[in-house]
Amino acid sequence: MGYKAVLISIGMSLSVPILAQTAQVTIDFAARQGPMHMERMALGQGGLSEEPMLANRVTEIRALHPGMIRLFVSEYYDLFPKAGTYHFKTLDSMVSSILQTGAKPLMALCVKPKVLFPKIDQDIVEPTDYKQWEQLVYTIVKHYRDRKAGIRYWEVGNEVDIGEDGGTPYRFKPDAYARYYKHTVAAVLRADPTARVGGPALAAYNSPILPALLDTCSAQKIPLHFVSWHHYNNSPLVIRKQIEYIQNLIKKHPDLKPETIMDEWNVDLFNPILDPRYQPCYVAETIWQMKDVGLDWSCYYHIRDWYVSYDTFAKVFSPAGTAFMTRWWNRQAQFSGLIDYQNQIRPAYFTFKLLSRLAGQRLRVSSTNANVHGFASQDDQLKMHNMMLWNFSDQPVDIDINLENLPKTMRTRHIVLDATGAGNDENQRLRPEPFSQLKQGNQKLMVKLEPWAVHYWSLE
Repeated sequence: MGYKAVLISIGMSLSVPILAQTAQVTIDFAARQGPMHMERMALGQGGLSEEPMLANRVTEIRALHPGMIRLFVSEYYDLFPKAGTYHFKTLDSMVSSILQTGAKPLMALCVKPKVLFPKIDQDIVEPTDYKQWEQLVYTIVKHYRDRKAGIRYWEVGNEVDIGEDGGTPYRFKPDAYARYYKHTVAAVLRADPTARVGGPALAAYNSPILPALLDTCSAQKIPLHFVSWHHYNNSPLVIRKQIEYIQNLIKKHPDLKPETIMDEWNVDLFNPILDPRYQPCYVAETIWQMKDVGLDWSCYYHIRDWYVSYDTFAKVFSPAGTAFMTRWWNRQAQFSGLIDYQNQIRPAYFTFKLLSRLAGQRLRVSSTNANVHGFASQDDQLKMHNMMLWNFSDQPVDIDINLENLPKTMRTRHIVLDATGAGNDENQRLRPEPFSQLKQGNQKLMVKLEPWAVHYWSLE
């Protein structure tokens, strides 16, 4: 990391030197590193309501090109109202919205029907009849296979280590979860042998539930195609360390080889950094760390904030759990959604929009400053190149950008993400500069990145 001295005036007469960050960034347009697969850094929604939360924002979500959208298959969809009776209309509507975005659902099975769980208690986690439970799961999976929905990923539970505090009424012990998982995935794979199954969607990455699940699946040869967990933290490096922890756990069972899916993540929702520039930059830096460490999939939580119904949750949650969910979503300031309660797009949405443009082949990007990272891609389909840089720090950075091996003379457009300006007009949030030209060969650019700045260039 480099610095240079500059003078800042304080008041009328006093000037003091401070250190401004510098960085050398090199992008090699001849160094292809394989497919970017940015669509795997995807999205999630729920579990808040049976209402059509995404229906009137399909176009905006589709513009982000997510490969997957995680969905809670929760009790409010009333899939199993009584023995022998199934109801799919409400859930079908939500699945249809996801499919219209171009993504495929990751279905997190969180249903707890009264037929099989007659008492409301988050610590009663296994059904009264596993045979009926398996039939229910089989029927759900077969329903969507018959409809050719293209759903591949089925997740067993959600935040199974903390129960109602995680938004679903299950609080498991390790042995009970392993048993429940075994029965559930047997039913999923009986309905769709091509499905990918996994869990446990932990709230705490180091919960003993995951080591027990890995041990059980390895010993009993139970399919475990992916491992999933969640975390909310203001530090992308903390999230990276959790991914490394999970990867090291998996290495102890070389026979399993599951994918890794961090299918809820965001800033610390209890103590977010309130500078409006921070969260858009945090999204970019966290996704960079995820891809750099080799995470297979992620689902940012979440797409859209939504008010919950006390009466809806009271049907399946305890009074304390119902009150918590209602307080959290209806009274707490929210920082989760890319779209807010008033259906307005937040600045972090535009980071995902810029990232979605990084299609095609990933190009090598190096930086001398640990706060400055970026992506670059060669998009053969649209016959263009894209690059994106950001400054994940609260100090400005002067950057020298070395563009190596430009294949031809190209017109370039520089865009700055403006998180503080009024209004959500795309040309205000993604503020364009006039076109310029870059010649074939090696070229240099200079740019100053303000604190938490996100910049993008298209070259065509």
